[in-house]
Amino acid sequence: MTNPTLAETLVRVWRQVLEDDAGEVDLDGRRFTVGRTRNLGLRTVAFTFAGSPVEGIEQNPQTRSRWAQLAQEGKRIMQFSSRGRYFANVCEGALTRYPAWTSLGLPA
Repeated sequence: MTNPTLAETLVRVWRQVLEDDAGEVDLDGRRFTVGRTRNLGLRTVAFTFAGSPVEGIEQNPQTRSRWAQLAQEGKRIMQFSSRGRYFANVCEGALTRYPAWTSLGLPA
């Protein structure tokens, strides 16, 4: 069995949090609690991948971005950041990488 890539892991996290509505994310036996933001109740989860800290947060539909517009339409979107920079999102199971993925030195 091979280790999942970061891309595969992000989709797994999205699926567990937004599709399965899980209270915990299970990444190969490691468990991470799903929390909620204070004001809007957006789901969040923090985990590590290959030593890099990663945070996922449900897309806020109340902002003025194209992703927020999709969330307003009912799409399930999770944004992912590391060290304070957004590097990817998963929308309905499809991964979108941002340029920060490379500049943060995250594994392909």
